[in-house]
Amino acid sequence: MDDIIPTLSRVSRSKMSARANYNRMSRWYDWISGGAEKKYRDIGLQKLGANPGEQILEIGFGTGHCLVALARSVGDTGKVFGIDISEGMMEVARVRLRDAVLSYRVELHQGDATTLPFDPVAFDAIFVSFTLELFDTPEIPVMLRECLRVLRTGGRICVVALSKEHESWTTRMYEWFHEKFPKIIDCRPIFVQQALSDSGFEAVDVNLTSMWGLPVEIALAWKKS
Repeated sequence: MDDIIPTLSRVSRSKMSARANYNRMSRWYDWISGGAEKKYRDIGLQKLGANPGEQILEIGFGTGHCLVALARSVGDTGKVFGIDISEGMMEVARVRLRDAVLSYRVELHQGDATTLPFDPVAFDAIFVSFTLELFDTPEIPVMLRECLRVLRTGGRICVVALSKEHESWTTRMYEWFHEKFPKIIDCRPIFVQQALSDSGFEAVDVNLTSMWGLPVEIALAWKKS
């Protein structure tokens, strides 16, 4: 991934700042951007194709909408795990799971996904939606290698993220706001397929769409045998 690192904007805010920011936004996040992201999350969930009995991890679960969908898909014989940096988001997600009567199928963790608190080869699949682009550029391969570590051979990962694959004036404007207001606009477009490939995944199904004129990549990849 060294060849693309210089072309990506950096994430300058600290993890502590990000945690505090998402704690503040947790009660309002669905109103701010949750609705806009739903269409793309749903496409990603469909690509991932969670099956009954599977063990699935969601990284950056936010307010828990995808946790509910995943928990329904894995059924009583499966299990869903989630990790998020924000305890505020975790509390909102817990309420959503409780209201859906699905708490017993989900285990939540608060922490940093660059060091996943799970055993090797623990999961059949991983879901990452509008989260990978929040990591600073050098951390992206670190996080994806952690995903490789905890995935079983032949396991799959689906990443939904803002994409830098096809730049436009909206991309450049977004990156300008990201540079000037990093605590408010704390993510930026990234090279999703390239990041997955460079980290050892094999991309098999990729969609490129747009949200508010910003390219969005929805990529399904597999852990190579």
